[in-house]
Amino acid sequence: MIDTDTSPAEARKGAALADRLTGASLRKVMLAGCLITAAALTTGCTSVDLTETGALSSYSNLGQKTGQLAKSRTFVDKPAVAAARTVRILPAAFSGAAAGKITKPQDRLLVRNALDRAICVALSDKYVIVPADQPADLTVRNVVTGIVPTNKALAGVSTAVSFGSSFVLPVSVPRLPFGLGGLAVEGEVLGPENNQLAAMVWAKGANSITTSPRLSQVGDAYALAAAYGDSFSKLVIKGKAPAAIDISMPSRQRINAFFGGKPKYAACNTFGRAPGVPGMVGSMVGAPPEWTDKAGR
Repeated sequence: MIDTDTSPAEARKGAALADRLTGASLRKVMLAGCLITAAALTTGCTSVDLTETGALSSYSNLGQKTGQLAKSRTFVDKPAVAAARTVRILPAAFSGAAAGKITKPQDRLLVRNALDRAICVALSDKYVIVPADQPADLTVRNVVTGIVPTNKALAGVSTAVSFGSSFVLPVSVPRLPFGLGGLAVEGEVLGPENNQLAAMVWAKGANSITTSPRLSQVGDAYALAAAYGDSFSKLVIKGKAPAAIDISMPSRQRINAFFGGKPKYAACNTFGRAPGVPGMVGSMVGAPPEWTDKAGR
């Protein structure tokens, strides 16, 4: 379609840009895009192994490993979690090995809050969330047991290449399939007698197609923390292992919280508000998550 509202000045600028990108320069950009795309399709995913670090009270009830991109082993006592009414969420912890991979305490806080916030908001659909220092029918605890840091330099290159390709190609090229991050988490739900009612051992690596590069050592772990929180919450709410693909619509309160609105229960404020639209824009341009997520400041 021809844009009839384009001014002569804008048309001249477009023509000048097209002239600069013709010939050899355009062929170089297109060739780079093709090479990056081909590489991403073949090697664009980080592999993260499932762990048993002793963070859970028990591993004996866990089922077999499932999943390809996000791998997990799960257990849930469906009648017990279905009968509960209140939940308290203990702030996620880091194993010594995982904490040692991340230089800044602020970055660990970002990952922890993203994980806990996702769980708190999702579980609010079914349960009353109370502060962590109050008694509840269910107690949620999670431990980050493994992190593969994101290579900030390669993330920056990926962002630059993606922006550059968007000017001359119909679609942006995928992210460079190198220096991708990953995350492993072990979490459980305990009853009033500290008996295990649900558990999940989960691991996932970033991929070059769906995980946006961000200039942060925890850029990928930050995004994956929310993915884990969503999977863990579905295990508890539905009383079964989450499906690989879920097309159900989020509730109104979850949409409101996603855009940075007030959460349904005040206890969720402990983990900060979601960055909303600024966070989405920040992700698109490769900005570090702390630029838009106030919970990590």
